[in-house]
Amino acid sequence: MEATLRRDRVLIGLCLAVMVALSWIYLVDMAGEMSGMDTAGMSGMAMTMPDMVMSAADAWSARDLTLLWVMWIVMMIAMMVPSASPMTFAFLSVNQRRQSAARPVVPTSIFVLGYIGIWAAYSALATLAQWGLHQAALISPSMTVTSPFLQGGLLLSAGIFQWTPPKRACLAGCRSPLSFLMSEWREGRWGAFVMGLRHGGYCVGCCWILMALLFVAGVMNLFWVAAIAIFVVAEKLLPRGEVVGKVAGLALAAAGLAVMLQELS
Repeated sequence: MEATLRRDRVLIGLCLAVMVALSWIYLVDMAGEMSGMDTAGMSGMAMTMPDMVMSAADAWSARDLTLLWVMWIVMMIAMMVPSASPMTFAFLSVNQRRQSAARPVVPTSIFVLGYIGIWAAYSALATLAQWGLHQAALISPSMTVTSPFLQGGLLLSAGIFQWTPPKRACLAGCRSPLSFLMSEWREGRWGAFVMGLRHGGYCVGCCWILMALLFVAGVMNLFWVAAIAIFVVAEKLLPRGEVVGKVAGLALAAAGLAVMLQELS
């Protein structure tokens, strides 16, 4: 059983790594298209990013919103799947031990699909938020909010949220794979999918406003995409990750206040 578990862990690890790598390749390619548009103009460019090619007065089609939604889903996979890998491996281990006891098992991919599903739902909300900002002429072609007060408010809110009980509860759910599996285990394929959804729910509850900070730094600013992804991994996986999160909260709140005060001065 141990040999089988090691083999399956390698296979699952490779699948997760390929998924994340392909997501980053997609994001890098899209960022390159944006850079090319800056230097070569908009003629002949495919409309893969609606707000890069439209003014605030233009309306988005269903196709534009769908493409933007896909972009957000891919970005969430690139940012969040690495931090969910310990839970994925824990699910695999429990499954293998159940198999050795002649109990029914389900593919780990179904659990991962549920996890991605909840982030797809979050991506839909982020897409609608970006559409709303576009309609209100509050977002630039580089997908950064243009209001300093909105920027500062997002930073301040993110900093305060790091210290709240909901944040602590959701982070605890993300940081304790075995506790989660013991309390949330469900049988069958649908049960595995629901477990993925519920674990994804903890992660969304923990990180939703951190993802919203992409509107401050630029949705396609890959440096900040990577920085937030690394911070999420550190917060979830380091032995004192909750302390890292609280210190970051103080820094975010201070940055938010500084942005707003600078605008007032």
